[in-house]
Amino acid sequence: MIVLRKYATIFSISLAERLTYRTDFFLGTLIRFMPIVTTIFLWGAIFAGSDRTRIAGFTSDEIIAYYLLIMVSRAFSSMPGLASGIAFDIREGNIKKYLTQPIDMLGFLLTSRIAHKLVYYSIASVPFAIVFFLCREFFPGWPPPTVLAAYVISLALAFVIGFLFEALLGVLGFWMLEISSLLWVVNTLNYLLNGHMFPLDLVPGPLGVLIRLLPFQYMAYFPAMLFLRGAEMSTMELALAVGGELLCAVALWVAVRYLFARGVRHYSAFGG
Repeated sequence: MIVLRKYATIFSISLAERLTYRTDFFLGTLIRFMPIVTTIFLWGAIFAGSDRTRIAGFTSDEIIAYYLLIMVSRAFSSMPGLASGIAFDIREGNIKKYLTQPIDMLGFLLTSRIAHKLVYYSIASVPFAIVFFLCREFFPGWPPPTVLAAYVISLALAFVIGFLFEALLGVLGFWMLEISSLLWVVNTLNYLLNGHMFPLDLVPGPLGVLIRLLPFQYMAYFPAMLFLRGAEMSTMELALAVGGELLCAVALWVAVRYLFARGVRHYSAFGG
């Protein structure tokens, strides 16, 4: 009970802090949808130039729907500043407060990010609803209830995977004095390989198979495709697909916990 009260307090404080910037959340979310206008014209031109009704299995409407859903996925899995913040705390010695007090650093950060996402979506739901209403013609309709349930679960797991992936990069700060260059490289790869830049179906052959074995797809591509194509899957196939995402989350959790424990033993405090 003491542990639950401790994290409930952290959650409520983080919630109040995030609510301070609700107008920024609203405007920032609305502006993030502006590139979809360029995307609509771009893919319209691609389909017109190719004289094809389908590219990599997508119709022109499905491509637009895909990019809209990618924005939802990324809103769940994106963790700006998490890895760099962890590395900074390690480098500057701020991590000592987590080592000397009965507060787990990863638990504290996870609770804070949950509060952040709840505030974000409670405020961003309005611009999201407006954009999706205006673009409703690109969607074939709502998927079946089982698919919708799998989609919601996949978004929750995308949040967990996004958090753990950034935390994994952050704890490398125990061994690396500066990780900004590494973060730039990894985040660039993430942008390319999570399906944000283009549908992974466009990558043919063994390379496409390899990309789908990496955790990147679960941060954007997988939830979007589950919404679009989940109706074509059986209940067992849906369960196995979501189970693969869950397995990825568990593997990342074990890796982060292991590296953090090793890092603490390796740690020497610097700074104030």
